[in-house]
Amino acid sequence: MKDYHINIFYSDDDNGYIADIPDLKNCSAFGVSPDEALKQVLTAQKLWIEEAKSDGIPIPDPTYRPMIYKVV
Repeated sequence: MKDYHINIFYSDDDNGYIADIPDLKNCSAFGVSPDEALKQVLTAQKLWIEEAKSDGIPIPDPTYRPMIYKVV
């Protein structure tokens, strides 16, 4: 499986952690801890890719890089 960037952040609105994979549209998950959010989004990633393959949707290459890694 490709290495996609994963964001994990605390959401006051949800009272928990949200994890998302920017390169995979709408691929996100919730957890009460950062570890649980990570575990859940990895499951979501696997299911997202399986569904894309079965529907013939191209799977994007990992390209997202947080601004902190971009050279100015």
